[in-house]
Amino acid sequence: MATLKDIALEAGVSLATVSRVLNDDPTLNVKEETKHRILEIAEKLEYKTSSARKSQSATVSLQHILAIYSYQQELEINDPYYLAIRHGIETQCEKLGIELTNCYEHSGLPEIRNITGILIVGKPSTELRDAATALTDNICFIDFHESSSEYDAIDIDLARISKEIIDFFIAQGMNRIGFIGGEDEPGKADIREAAFVEYGRLKKVVREEDIWRGGFSSSSGYKLAKQMLAKDDFPSALFVASDSIAIGVLRAIHERGLEIPRDISLISVNDIPTARFTFPPLSTVRIHSEMMGSQGVNLLYEKARDGRALPLLVFVPSKLKLRGTTR
Repeated sequence: MATLKDIALEAGVSLATVSRVLNDDPTLNVKEETKHRILEIAEKLEYKTSSARKSQSATVSLQHILAIYSYQQELEINDPYYLAIRHGIETQCEKLGIELTNCYEHSGLPEIRNITGILIVGKPSTELRDAATALTDNICFIDFHESSSEYDAIDIDLARISKEIIDFFIAQGMNRIGFIGGEDEPGKADIREAAFVEYGRLKKVVREEDIWRGGFSSSSGYKLAKQMLAKDDFPSALFVASDSIAIGVLRAIHERGLEIPRDISLISVNDIPTARFTFPPLSTVRIHSEMMGSQGVNLLYEKARDGRALPLLVFVPSKLKLRGTTR
């Protein structure tokens, strides 16, 4: 059965563009010929949207999952990491014959019945958590976990990744490593930053003045890197919290007239498709974000089917991909 990824590859466009065209997004601004090409390919590959599949099905799904994304949908356009998680959720639900309802936190929860499980992508607000637990106790967090939780979670071991990057730079002879990242909560360090600072100080390669925090966007990365480089005395290696941030950091370094990786090296996280096409190509940690979505569905499905009581925490594996921004 054809997937959104199959259509995107044949049409030569992004996964986000295909998704928005097929869902008739009125805010999408693309050429009519591009829309026509996507629709033609979808028809040729016999792709059916989730709503079409539901209407054509003669059987009622035994399970119905509500996927709640704790961010605005626009974030998926700017950061393919989140789009890949949703794609994994949708693909796995399709494979298992599970009915799926997607919603974004800021649009409010839909009024639906017979929910057998809820996926929450990203860190939920207290209000969202309360609303979800009122519907079911079969909940799985994705891209977030908390210790001693009674709910399942699929996440990345960001603390381990931070330590591995520090060890890599130290092995290359770096004695001063900086950090440029974002924050999920105002004024609070995320797991990446907290682990980086703790381990980096232990290894005596991290200084307080080399920690920069803003948003998870390219524009934030550009702004923070400009501020860092304006000081003249800056670290020779950088750990950047995401590829999207790193794209802005790269631009600031180029504008400063520095050579990468001779003058400054950097490693980021996610390995989005664009990472291979930056200049130079980004060294980054590959996160299997689509697998995070599909495994979250599997946990909900299995718990609803078998009545499992013990909560599970699953860390999806990651891999350092060395490219042109490291020596």
